Amino acid sequence: MRSLRRPGPRRVPLRWKIAALAAATGCLVAASIGVLVHLWTAKEIREQAEMQASNSVYSAVETYRRTGTLVDGAELDPAELPASLRNLADGDRHTASYGGLDGSIPPGIWGAQRVGGPGSPVLALRVSMNAGLYGLRQLDVTMAVASLVVLAGATPLAAYGAGLVARRLRQVSETAGRISAGDLDARTGPTKGRDEVDDIAATVDLMADSLGRKLRDERRFTADVAHELRTPVGGLLAAADLLAPGETEDLLRARVRDLRGLVEDLLEVSRLDAGAELPVHARVPLGAVVSEAVTRTGLPTEVEVAEGAGSVETDPRRLERIVGNLVVNAHRHGEAPVRVTVDDRTVVVRDHGPGFPADLLLAGPRRFHTGRAERGTGHGLGLTIALGQAGVLGAELHFTNAPDGGAIATLHLPT
Repeated sequence: MRSLRRPGPRRVPLRWKIAALAAATGCLVAASIGVLVHLWTAKEIREQAEMQASNSVYSAVETYRRTGTLVDGAELDPAELPASLRNLADGDRHTASYGGLDGSIPPGIWGAQRVGGPGSPVLALRVSMNAGLYGLRQLDVTMAVASLVVLAGATPLAAYGAGLVARRLRQVSETAGRISAGDLDARTGPTKGRDEVDDIAATVDLMADSLGRKLRDERRFTADVAHELRTPVGGLLAAADLLAPGETEDLLRARVRDLRGLVEDLLEVSRLDAGAELPVHARVPLGAVVSEAVTRTGLPTEVEVAEGAGSVETDPRRLERIVGNLVVNAHRHGEAPVRVTVDDRTVVVRDHGPGFPADLLLAGPRRFHTGRAERGTGHGLGLTIALGQAGVLGAELHFTNAPDGGAIATLHLPT
Protein backbone atom coordinates (compact mmCIF):
# COMPACT_ATOMS: atom_id res chain seq x y z
CA MET A 1 0.00 0.00 0.00
CA ARG A 2 1.28 3.43 -0.87
CA SER A 3 2.54 5.55 2.00
CA LEU A 4 0.23 8.47 2.75
CA ARG A 5 2.75 10.50 4.68
CA ARG A 6 2.29 14.11 3.76
CA PRO A 7 5.35 15.72 2.20
CA GLY A 8 7.08 18.23 4.44
CA PRO A 9 9.55 21.01 3.69
CA ARG A 10 12.52 20.09 1.55
CA ARG A 11 15.15 18.55 3.76
CA VAL A 12 18.74 19.78 3.92
CA PRO A 13 21.21 16.86 3.97
CA LEU A 14 23.06 16.38 7.25
CA ARG A 15 26.46 16.59 5.56
CA TRP A 16 25.74 20.13 4.34
CA LYS A 17 24.50 21.18 7.75
CA ILE A 18 27.71 19.93 9.36
CA ALA A 19 29.81 21.52 6.61
CA ALA A 20 27.98 24.83 7.06
CA LEU A 21 28.50 24.63 10.82
CA ALA A 22 32.21 23.93 10.32
CA ALA A 23 32.51 26.83 7.87
CA ALA A 24 30.67 29.19 10.23
CA THR A 25 32.90 28.10 13.12
CA GLY A 26 36.00 28.59 10.96
CA CYS A 27 34.81 32.07 9.94
CA LEU A 28 34.20 33.00 13.56
CA VAL A 29 37.64 31.77 14.64
CA ALA A 30 39.37 33.48 11.71
CA ALA A 31 37.53 36.75 12.38
CA SER A 32 38.35 36.64 16.09
CA ILE A 33 42.05 35.94 15.45
CA GLY A 34 42.14 38.61 12.75
CA VAL A 35 40.67 41.25 15.06
CA LEU A 36 43.06 40.36 17.89
CA VAL A 37 46.10 40.41 15.60
CA HIS A 38 44.94 43.70 14.07
CA LEU A 39 44.54 45.38 17.46
CA TRP A 40 47.84 44.03 18.80
CA THR A 41 49.75 45.12 15.66
CA ALA A 42 48.13 48.57 15.72
CA LYS A 43 49.17 48.98 19.33
CA GLU A 44 52.76 48.01 18.48
CA ILE A 45 52.83 50.50 15.59
CA ARG A 46 51.52 53.27 17.83
CA GLU A 47 53.98 52.54 20.64
CA GLN A 48 56.93 52.42 18.24
CA ALA A 49 55.86 55.73 16.69
CA GLU A 50 55.56 57.35 20.13
CA MET A 51 59.02 56.14 21.10
CA GLN A 52 60.48 57.36 17.82
CA ALA A 53 58.81 60.77 18.22
CA SER A 54 60.04 61.12 21.80
CA ASN A 55 63.62 60.23 20.90
CA SER A 56 63.64 62.40 17.78
CA VAL A 57 62.36 65.53 19.54
CA TYR A 58 64.88 65.11 22.35
CA SER A 59 67.75 64.94 19.81
CA ALA A 60 66.34 67.88 17.83
CA VAL A 61 66.16 70.09 20.98
CA GLU A 62 69.74 69.25 21.89
CA THR A 63 70.89 70.11 18.37
CA TYR A 64 68.95 73.40 18.42
CA ARG A 65 70.42 74.40 21.76
CA ARG A 66 73.97 73.71 20.56
CA THR A 67 73.80 75.04 17.01
CA GLY A 68 70.63 77.10 16.85
CA THR A 69 69.52 75.20 13.77
CA LEU A 70 66.49 72.95 13.26
CA VAL A 71 66.86 69.44 12.01
CA ASP A 72 64.75 68.25 9.10
CA GLY A 73 61.09 68.03 10.04
CA ALA A 74 61.42 70.11 13.23
CA GLU A 75 59.41 73.31 13.67
CA LEU A 76 59.00 75.95 16.34
CA ASP A 77 55.44 76.45 17.53
CA PRO A 78 53.80 74.98 14.43
CA ALA A 79 50.18 76.01 13.89
CA GLU A 80 48.86 72.43 13.73
CA LEU A 81 50.49 71.43 17.01
CA PRO A 82 47.89 69.85 19.37
CA ALA A 83 46.83 72.09 22.25
CA SER A 84 48.05 69.59 24.82
CA LEU A 85 51.65 70.22 23.64
CA ARG A 86 51.51 74.00 23.48
CA ASN A 87 51.55 74.55 27.23
CA LEU A 88 54.45 72.43 28.39
CA ALA A 89 55.26 73.33 31.98
CA ASP A 90 58.92 72.38 31.97
CA GLY A 91 61.43 73.00 29.20
CA ASP A 92 63.40 69.93 30.19
CA ARG A 93 60.38 67.61 29.73
CA HIS A 94 59.27 66.17 26.34
CA THR A 95 56.18 64.27 25.47
CA ALA A 96 54.21 62.88 22.50
CA SER A 97 50.59 63.21 21.48
CA TYR A 98 48.28 61.69 18.87
CA GLY A 99 47.37 63.54 15.74
CA GLY A 100 44.79 62.76 13.06
CA LEU A 101 41.16 61.54 13.38
CA ASP A 102 39.72 60.92 16.82
CA GLY A 103 39.15 57.30 17.74
CA SER A 104 41.24 55.92 14.87
CA ILE A 105 44.89 55.01 14.44
CA PRO A 106 46.56 58.40 13.91
CA PRO A 107 48.45 58.99 10.70
CA GLY A 108 51.27 60.55 12.71
CA ILE A 109 52.66 61.15 16.18
CA TRP A 110 53.70 64.59 17.46
CA GLY A 111 56.69 64.98 19.73
CA ALA A 112 57.32 68.37 21.43
CA GLN A 113 59.63 70.02 23.99
CA ARG A 114 60.42 73.57 24.99
CA VAL A 115 63.85 74.69 23.90
CA GLY A 116 64.38 76.76 27.06
CA GLY A 117 62.59 77.92 30.15
CA PRO A 118 58.95 78.89 30.55
CA GLY A 119 57.72 80.99 27.63
CA SER A 120 60.37 79.71 25.24
CA PRO A 121 59.28 78.28 21.87
CA VAL A 122 58.12 74.69 21.61
CA LEU A 123 60.10 72.60 19.19
CA ALA A 124 57.92 69.95 17.61
CA LEU A 125 58.18 67.33 14.93
CA ARG A 126 55.82 64.80 13.49
CA VAL A 127 56.61 61.12 12.93
CA SER A 128 54.67 59.59 10.00
CA MET A 129 52.88 56.27 10.52
CA ASN A 130 52.13 55.64 6.86
CA ALA A 131 54.59 52.76 6.55
CA GLY A 132 53.23 51.07 9.65
CA LEU A 133 49.61 51.54 8.56
CA TYR A 134 50.40 50.21 5.10
CA GLY A 135 51.98 47.14 6.67
CA LEU A 136 48.89 46.74 8.87
CA ARG A 137 46.61 46.83 5.83
CA GLN A 138 48.79 44.29 4.08
CA LEU A 139 48.62 42.07 7.16
CA ASP A 140 44.80 42.31 7.20
CA VAL A 141 44.61 41.36 3.53
CA THR A 142 47.04 38.48 4.02
CA MET A 143 45.07 37.12 6.96
CA ALA A 144 41.79 37.41 5.06
CA VAL A 145 43.20 35.54 2.06
CA ALA A 146 44.76 32.91 4.31
CA SER A 147 41.43 32.45 6.12
CA LEU A 148 39.59 32.01 2.82
CA VAL A 149 42.16 29.47 1.64
CA VAL A 150 41.87 27.53 4.90
CA LEU A 151 38.05 27.60 4.71
CA ALA A 152 38.14 26.50 1.08
CA GLY A 153 40.17 23.49 2.11
CA ALA A 154 38.47 22.76 5.43
CA THR A 155 34.87 22.95 4.22
CA PRO A 156 35.17 20.10 1.67
CA LEU A 157 36.98 18.02 4.28
CA ALA A 158 34.18 18.70 6.76
CA ALA A 159 31.58 17.84 4.11
CA TYR A 160 33.43 14.61 3.32
CA GLY A 161 33.67 13.63 6.99
CA ALA A 162 30.02 14.53 7.53
CA GLY A 163 29.13 12.50 4.44
CA LEU A 164 30.70 9.42 6.00
CA VAL A 165 28.57 9.86 9.11
CA ALA A 166 25.46 10.65 7.05
CA ARG A 167 26.05 7.55 4.90
CA ARG A 168 26.14 5.35 7.98
CA LEU A 169 23.01 6.99 9.34
CA ARG A 170 21.34 6.50 5.98
CA GLN A 171 22.14 2.79 6.16
CA VAL A 172 20.44 2.61 9.55
CA SER A 173 17.46 4.60 8.23
CA GLU A 174 17.10 2.34 5.18
CA THR A 175 17.22 -0.74 7.39
CA ALA A 176 14.53 0.69 9.68
CA GLY A 177 12.41 1.51 6.62
CA ARG A 178 12.74 -2.03 5.26
CA ILE A 179 11.76 -3.42 8.66
CA SER A 180 8.71 -1.16 8.85
CA ALA A 181 7.76 -2.31 5.32
CA GLY A 182 7.76 -5.93 6.50
CA ASP A 183 11.29 -7.15 5.68
CA LEU A 184 12.08 -8.63 9.08
CA ASP A 185 15.37 -10.06 7.84
CA ALA A 186 16.84 -6.60 7.13
CA ARG A 187 19.90 -5.80 9.25
CA THR A 188 22.39 -2.96 9.26
CA GLY A 189 25.36 -4.86 10.65
CA PRO A 190 28.64 -3.13 11.61
CA THR A 191 28.85 0.49 10.43
CA LYS A 192 32.67 0.82 10.50
CA GLY A 193 32.88 3.00 13.56
CA ARG A 194 32.71 2.53 17.29
CA ASP A 195 30.58 5.54 18.12
CA GLU A 196 26.95 6.58 18.64
CA VAL A 197 26.00 5.65 15.05
CA ASP A 198 27.25 2.13 15.64
CA ASP A 199 25.18 1.99 18.85
CA ILE A 200 22.07 3.10 16.92
CA ALA A 201 22.68 0.44 14.24
CA ALA A 202 23.10 -2.26 16.88
CA THR A 203 19.91 -1.12 18.64
CA VAL A 204 17.92 -1.22 15.37
CA ASP A 205 19.20 -4.73 14.67
CA LEU A 206 18.25 -5.88 18.17
CA MET A 207 14.82 -4.32 17.73
CA ALA A 208 14.41 -6.18 14.42
CA ASP A 209 15.40 -9.46 16.07
CA SER A 210 12.89 -8.96 18.88
CA LEU A 211 10.13 -7.84 16.50
CA GLY A 212 10.79 -10.76 14.19
CA ARG A 213 10.53 -13.25 17.03
CA LYS A 214 7.27 -11.76 18.24
CA LEU A 215 5.72 -11.69 14.75
CA ARG A 216 6.82 -15.25 14.03
CA ASP A 217 5.28 -16.38 17.31
CA GLU A 218 2.07 -14.53 16.44
CA ARG A 219 1.90 -16.05 12.97
CA ARG A 220 2.61 -19.52 14.31
CA PHE A 221 -0.11 -19.09 16.92
CA THR A 222 -2.62 -17.90 14.29
CA ALA A 223 -1.81 -20.80 11.98
CA ASP A 224 -1.98 -23.36 14.81
CA VAL A 225 -5.33 -22.03 16.05
CA ALA A 226 -6.79 -22.04 12.54
CA HIS A 227 -5.59 -25.60 11.89
CA GLU A 228 -6.90 -26.82 15.23
CA LEU A 229 -10.29 -25.21 14.64
CA ARG A 230 -10.67 -26.51 11.10
CA THR A 231 -11.52 -30.09 12.12
CA PRO A 232 -14.13 -29.34 14.82
CA VAL A 233 -15.74 -26.67 12.60
CA GLY A 234 -16.02 -29.21 9.81
CA GLY A 235 -17.64 -31.61 12.26
CA LEU A 236 -20.10 -28.94 13.37
CA LEU A 237 -21.06 -28.23 9.78
CA ALA A 238 -21.62 -31.96 9.13
CA ALA A 239 -23.69 -32.25 12.28
CA ALA A 240 -25.77 -29.24 11.26
CA ASP A 241 -26.59 -30.95 8.00
CA LEU A 242 -28.13 -33.84 9.99
CA LEU A 243 -30.57 -31.61 11.85
CA ALA A 244 -34.23 -31.54 10.89
CA PRO A 245 -35.14 -28.65 8.59
CA GLY A 246 -36.37 -25.60 10.39
CA GLU A 247 -35.55 -22.12 11.59
CA THR A 248 -33.14 -23.39 14.24
CA GLU A 249 -31.28 -25.52 11.71
CA ASP A 250 -30.95 -22.62 9.27
CA LEU A 251 -29.66 -20.29 12.00
CA LEU A 252 -27.17 -22.83 13.29
CA ARG A 253 -25.94 -23.70 9.80
CA ALA A 254 -25.45 -19.99 8.98
CA ARG A 255 -23.39 -19.46 12.12
CA VAL A 256 -21.27 -22.54 11.45
CA ARG A 257 -20.64 -21.35 7.88
CA ASP A 258 -19.56 -17.98 9.23
CA LEU A 259 -17.21 -19.73 11.64
CA ARG A 260 -15.78 -21.87 8.84
CA GLY A 261 -15.25 -18.74 6.73
CA LEU A 262 -13.36 -17.11 9.59
CA VAL A 263 -11.14 -20.19 10.01
CA GLU A 264 -10.41 -20.27 6.27
CA ASP A 265 -9.57 -16.56 6.32
CA LEU A 266 -7.19 -17.10 9.24
CA LEU A 267 -5.46 -19.89 7.37
CA GLU A 268 -5.13 -17.66 4.30
CA VAL A 269 -3.70 -14.83 6.38
CA SER A 270 -1.18 -17.19 7.98
CA ARG A 271 -0.07 -18.42 4.53
CA LEU A 272 0.29 -14.84 3.28
CA ASP A 273 2.31 -13.89 6.34
CA ALA A 274 4.59 -16.87 5.86
CA GLY A 275 5.15 -16.03 2.18
CA ALA A 276 3.89 -19.45 1.15
CA GLU A 277 1.52 -18.14 -1.53
CA LEU A 278 2.75 -18.34 -5.14
CA PRO A 279 0.77 -16.95 -8.10
CA VAL A 280 -0.18 -19.08 -11.11
CA HIS A 281 -0.17 -16.66 -14.04
CA ALA A 282 -2.41 -16.88 -17.06
CA ARG A 283 -3.54 -14.39 -19.70
CA VAL A 284 -7.19 -13.61 -19.05
CA PRO A 285 -9.64 -10.83 -20.04
CA LEU A 286 -9.63 -8.41 -17.14
CA GLY A 287 -13.22 -7.23 -17.55
CA ALA A 288 -14.60 -10.78 -17.66
CA VAL A 289 -12.67 -11.88 -14.56
CA VAL A 290 -13.83 -8.85 -12.58
CA SER A 291 -17.46 -9.29 -13.70
CA GLU A 292 -17.36 -12.96 -12.69
CA ALA A 293 -15.90 -12.06 -9.27
CA VAL A 294 -18.67 -9.49 -8.69
CA THR A 295 -21.36 -11.96 -9.77
CA ARG A 296 -20.11 -14.58 -7.33
CA THR A 297 -20.60 -12.21 -4.42
CA GLY A 298 -24.36 -12.19 -5.12
CA LEU A 299 -24.53 -8.52 -4.17
CA PRO A 300 -26.12 -5.80 -6.32
CA THR A 301 -23.12 -4.05 -7.81
CA GLU A 302 -22.69 -1.91 -10.93
CA VAL A 303 -19.83 -3.04 -13.18
CA GLU A 304 -18.47 -0.73 -15.86
CA VAL A 305 -15.78 -2.07 -18.18
CA ALA A 306 -14.04 0.53 -20.33
CA GLU A 307 -13.00 -0.17 -23.91
CA GLY A 308 -9.34 0.05 -22.88
CA ALA A 309 -9.65 -2.95 -20.54
CA GLY A 310 -8.00 -5.77 -22.46
CA SER A 311 -6.36 -8.96 -21.36
CA VAL A 312 -3.79 -9.15 -18.56
CA GLU A 313 -1.36 -11.79 -17.38
CA THR A 314 -2.17 -12.50 -13.75
CA ASP A 315 -3.50 -15.14 -11.36
CA PRO A 316 -7.27 -15.05 -12.02
CA ARG A 317 -8.16 -16.90 -8.79
CA ARG A 318 -6.31 -14.35 -6.64
CA LEU A 319 -7.68 -11.44 -8.69
CA GLU A 320 -11.23 -12.70 -8.09
CA ARG A 321 -10.43 -13.02 -4.40
CA ILE A 322 -9.27 -9.41 -4.22
CA VAL A 323 -12.24 -7.99 -6.13
CA GLY A 324 -14.72 -10.11 -4.19
CA ASN A 325 -13.34 -8.98 -0.84
CA LEU A 326 -13.41 -5.33 -1.91
CA VAL A 327 -17.02 -5.58 -3.10
CA VAL A 328 -18.17 -7.41 0.06
CA ASN A 329 -16.36 -4.83 2.21
CA ALA A 330 -18.03 -1.98 0.29
CA HIS A 331 -21.52 -3.46 0.85
CA ARG A 332 -20.86 -4.42 4.46
CA HIS A 333 -19.31 -1.17 5.62
CA GLY A 334 -20.47 1.35 3.03
CA GLU A 335 -23.72 2.26 1.33
CA ALA A 336 -25.24 1.68 -2.09
CA PRO A 337 -24.70 2.24 -4.89
CA VAL A 338 -21.49 0.23 -5.10
CA ARG A 339 -19.75 0.63 -8.44
CA VAL A 340 -16.80 -1.31 -9.94
CA THR A 341 -14.92 0.33 -12.80
CA VAL A 342 -12.39 -1.51 -14.99
CA ASP A 343 -10.05 0.47 -17.22
CA ASP A 344 -6.76 -0.69 -18.75
CA ARG A 345 -5.01 -2.46 -15.82
CA THR A 346 -6.91 -0.65 -13.06
CA VAL A 347 -9.91 -1.83 -11.04
CA VAL A 348 -11.74 0.73 -8.87
CA VAL A 349 -14.36 -0.22 -6.26
CA ARG A 350 -16.36 2.63 -4.80
CA ASP A 351 -19.23 2.88 -2.35
CA HIS A 352 -21.17 5.92 -1.09
CA GLY A 353 -20.93 5.37 2.65
CA PRO A 354 -18.98 7.18 5.39
CA GLY A 355 -15.62 6.35 3.81
CA PHE A 356 -12.55 4.64 5.20
CA PRO A 357 -11.50 5.62 8.75
CA ALA A 358 -8.47 7.87 9.16
CA ASP A 359 -6.30 5.19 10.79
CA LEU A 360 -6.83 2.83 7.83
CA LEU A 361 -5.82 5.56 5.38
CA LEU A 362 -2.72 6.27 7.45
CA ALA A 363 -1.49 2.79 8.38
CA GLY A 364 -3.43 0.43 6.11
CA PRO A 365 -5.94 -2.28 7.05
CA ARG A 366 -5.42 -4.25 10.25
CA ARG A 367 -6.78 -7.68 11.00
CA PHE A 368 -9.75 -7.83 13.40
CA HIS A 369 -10.15 -4.06 13.13
CA THR A 370 -13.17 -2.67 11.30
CA GLY A 371 -12.74 1.02 12.02
CA ARG A 372 -15.72 3.16 12.95
CA ALA A 373 -18.82 1.52 14.35
CA GLU A 374 -21.06 3.05 11.69
CA ARG A 375 -19.12 1.20 8.99
CA GLY A 376 -20.77 -2.05 9.97
CA THR A 377 -19.59 -5.32 11.47
CA GLY A 378 -17.13 -8.06 10.53
CA HIS A 379 -13.88 -9.65 11.63
CA GLY A 380 -11.69 -7.21 9.70
CA LEU A 381 -9.79 -9.73 7.56
CA GLY A 382 -11.27 -8.89 4.15
CA LEU A 383 -9.09 -5.90 3.32
CA THR A 384 -6.07 -7.53 4.97
CA ILE A 385 -6.41 -10.54 2.67
CA ALA A 386 -7.01 -8.31 -0.37
CA LEU A 387 -3.86 -6.33 0.39
CA GLY A 388 -1.85 -9.53 0.92
CA GLN A 389 -3.06 -11.11 -2.31
CA ALA A 390 -2.29 -7.89 -4.19
CA GLY A 391 1.26 -8.15 -2.89
CA VAL A 392 1.49 -11.73 -4.18
CA LEU A 393 0.42 -10.51 -7.64
CA GLY A 394 2.87 -7.61 -7.52
CA ALA A 395 -0.05 -5.20 -7.72
CA GLU A 396 -0.69 -2.00 -5.78
CA LEU A 397 -3.84 -1.52 -3.70
CA HIS A 398 -4.62 2.02 -2.58
CA PHE A 399 -7.34 3.19 -0.20
CA THR A 400 -8.77 6.72 -0.38
CA ASN A 401 -11.98 8.62 0.31
CA ALA A 402 -13.94 10.49 -2.35
CA PRO A 403 -14.33 14.26 -1.86
CA ASP A 404 -18.12 13.93 -2.04
CA GLY A 405 -18.24 10.94 0.32
CA GLY A 406 -17.62 7.25 0.01
CA ALA A 407 -14.67 4.87 0.11
CA ILE A 408 -12.52 4.14 -2.95
CA ALA A 409 -10.26 1.09 -3.32
CA THR A 410 -8.00 1.17 -6.39
CA LEU A 411 -6.13 -1.90 -7.65
CA HIS A 412 -3.28 -1.33 -10.13
CA LEU A 413 -2.09 -4.52 -11.82
CA PRO A 414 1.54 -4.70 -12.93
CA THR A 415 2.52 -4.57 -16.59
